[in-house]
Amino acid sequence: MPSLLVIDDDRSVIPLIRSACKHVKIDVVAAESAEEGLKLLKSKQPDVLLLDVMLPGTTGLELFEQVRKIDERVPVIFMTAGSESDTAIEAMKLGALDYLMKPLDVDRIKTLVEQALEIRRLTETPVELPEFNRNSGTDSEMIGRSQPMMEVYKDVGRVAPQTVTVLIRGESGTGKELIARAIYQHSARRGKPFLAVNCAALPETLLESELFGHEKGSFTGADHRRIGKFEQCNGGTIFLDEVGDMAPLSQAKLLRLLQEQRFERVGGNETIKTDVRIIVATNRDLETMIAAGTFRPDLYYRLNGFTIKVPPLRERGDDLLLLIEAFLSRYSQELGKQLQRVSPEALKILVEYPWPGNVRELQSMLRKALLNLTGPVLIPEFLPEEIRNYSGSPAAGAAGGTSGDGIASDLTGLVSSRLQSGSENLYGEALEFMERYVVTRVLQTTGGNQSKAAKILGITRGSLRNKTHALGIKIGQVVSTGETEEEIADEEEK
Repeated sequence: MPSLLVIDDDRSVIPLIRSACKHVKIDVVAAESAEEGLKLLKSKQPDVLLLDVMLPGTTGLELFEQVRKIDERVPVIFMTAGSESDTAIEAMKLGALDYLMKPLDVDRIKTLVEQALEIRRLTETPVELPEFNRNSGTDSEMIGRSQPMMEVYKDVGRVAPQTVTVLIRGESGTGKELIARAIYQHSARRGKPFLAVNCAALPETLLESELFGHEKGSFTGADHRRIGKFEQCNGGTIFLDEVGDMAPLSQAKLLRLLQEQRFERVGGNETIKTDVRIIVATNRDLETMIAAGTFRPDLYYRLNGFTIKVPPLRERGDDLLLLIEAFLSRYSQELGKQLQRVSPEALKILVEYPWPGNVRELQSMLRKALLNLTGPVLIPEFLPEEIRNYSGSPAAGAAGGTSGDGIASDLTGLVSSRLQSGSENLYGEALEFMERYVVTRVLQTTGGNQSKAAKILGITRGSLRNKTHALGIKIGQVVSTGETEEEIADEEEK
């Protein structure tokens, strides 16, 4: 469980913070002095720190500098009375997340703590690239071995060590933020702040304030000075998602920041210098927007220092099977479901659905399917209705697997292409193709049960094992199953 350290000599503050965080699932520990707080910081290694500006014998600003020497990445939220706000603002310039005004507001505490936990997660959780780390298997590994995804991994490796601005393009739900985090994790700025802002989620005034900050009284509701993300993230990396939705005024200020690394807060005259690396992403056609006059061409050229195109799920081939297997394994554990296998009919529906919402839609639909699950096997009835009723993959025809016309068409294409390439082993290649199809189809029918598949094929189980190895058939990709061969054997003996 994540932990929150509060350093404040006012004992009445602690119960209030515990009450505000009761639904956040975080362990709250407290210290009443700077010395005790630094000891807890070293021993507990908290995920979030709430720090009072005025402490016995020292100030929050002095203590903040010591905190940064112990843990440079822990998000720090200051607590301050109105007359002490300038001290908190000075600390924020050095990298604090935000500050709370006393008397404390419960909802504001909860919001900032949740934001801090998310920032901690983004900076602490490594994004593993399969090309760099083949055996990681972590939840944040980017899953996929298709050629389009291998090109993405190569691009990340090329650009991560550099300081250029990166433009990530791709349809909604393809995982653009994961790519941005991978760039950050493999860059020289790892260990410095990483902040993500969704430009489409905020109206123009709020987005400008979020990015650049504002001065007190600069607009209605601006009752105190606010430090923006670019100022907080000095030395780190900013990820601007959906940058195509940014308003013209914000575009102009972002252009100046890219050119000069300078900006002013909303309603302010002070020019502030910052050093940030900017990664942006969009699912919109920026060239069309430029032609329509809704996106600045000079900003586009600045953002387009290096472009990474994330392929849609429909272009990633067998990555879909890998993703289905990985997500079902992960979500079945999270939801406490005893999933053992996916039926061939359900797998066919999942494979033939076009996934217009890409990986995000796949994750959502598999979660829904597992919530409907009432046994060890995922069958079509458990899949969400919109997937089952998709006209391109009617459930009525799912039991038949690949149709005869389909296999004939595939074989015709294989023969034609090999004839054009001047193959001298066409008979053997065609036999291997047919053998792979038959073995895969039978394994799908038996739900991955190798003993039953061997009986249907008229061969021994040892021969089947040799064939799957020789043909490169992986049982976990044919059907998504949590059973090992030993568990299947035990089940058959029963």
